Amino acid sequence: MSASGHHAALLSEIFEPARAVLAERFPDSECAGDVRGVMHLSRSIDLITAGFPCQDLSQAGNTRGITGERSGLVGQIFRLLDDHRTPWVILENVSFMLQLDRGQGMKTIVEAFEERGYRWAYRVVNTLAFLPQRRERVIFVATTTDVDPADVVLSDEVAHQTPATELHTHAHGFYWTEGVRGLGWAPDAIPTLKNGSTIGIPSPPAILMPDGEIVTPDIRDAERLQGFDEGWTAAAESVARASSRWSLVGNAVSVPVAAWLGKRLATPGSYDVGRDCPIAENGRWPRAARFDGTRRHQVEITAFPAFEARPPLADFMRYPGKPLSIRASQGFLTRTERSSLRFVPGFQDRVRDHLSRMTVSTNKLAAE
Repeated sequence: MSASGHHAALLSEIFEPARAVLAERFPDSECAGDVRGVMHLSRSIDLITAGFPCQDLSQAGNTRGITGERSGLVGQIFRLLDDHRTPWVILENVSFMLQLDRGQGMKTIVEAFEERGYRWAYRVVNTLAFLPQRRERVIFVATTTDVDPADVVLSDEVAHQTPATELHTHAHGFYWTEGVRGLGWAPDAIPTLKNGSTIGIPSPPAILMPDGEIVTPDIRDAERLQGFDEGWTAAAESVARASSRWSLVGNAVSVPVAAWLGKRLATPGSYDVGRDCPIAENGRWPRAARFDGTRRHQVEITAFPAFEARPPLADFMRYPGKPLSIRASQGFLTRTERSSLRFVPGFQDRVRDHLSRMTVSTNKLAAE
């Protein structure tokens, strides 16, 4: 947001590695701890942004819903708004929240804003619009001002088509931890960077390079795949092990997504009301919608507010990745061989070739 001229007057963060990074990168901004301890906001604050924990909402989490212990922290936003009716609010979370528990989470959120006199608009935005990472997140904007929130989040759109790629010419990202019911396959991109396990074990995606090597990215390239400068999270290592940086990168909002949003807050666009459609009553929320103060509307729009030029993924990477280990490769291959999933022709052969090379190399080192 600061890239678009906004200033963080107050930060609230409980995770020590994140606090260390924020202290280094935003030394002039106060950083409170647990948001439950923030009793009041300054009347000068005109925007609250929040990415309440998604573990209770994500398909990869425990899916307890909006009332889960962590996701329930969104209630702290409404507590603060009841103390000071801040003109603007931005929420960000995983797209799965739109369908979890037949949409009860989103229903709870929109009703809470409407009861407080806010108009709102939201949209699923894909980081792939700016960077070679496929990452869909709900961006929710609410306001009490005269500005239509749809002019902020729903005024930009480009069409997007999956690029034509070949295994020998482009890099392809996937999750080596999957292989039975999913893969996360991403042509010329990586699948969503994740937080990792609750005990701090990173789980970066794998990248099949054009030469057949399979690697996991260096943390510095992972930072860049989120739009940060390389080394942005290095300060976390002063208070925690290096693997904590993967949690920070996986939890973050992609920098260019936030910058685009910040720019539109400063200079709203013009929403075309011709996009409005009746909102379905099936419990699932659409990928984009708005509330004009009287009625809710479904909005037909892509997840791409832009599509910025970027080098091919293989050229985007600056650092040699870590070769996917024998154990990881063997486990992944075993899962794919018993799976009913369809894979790109030649993909499994390349995994087998990578495993063979890794085994030969390891045996050679052992013999020496």
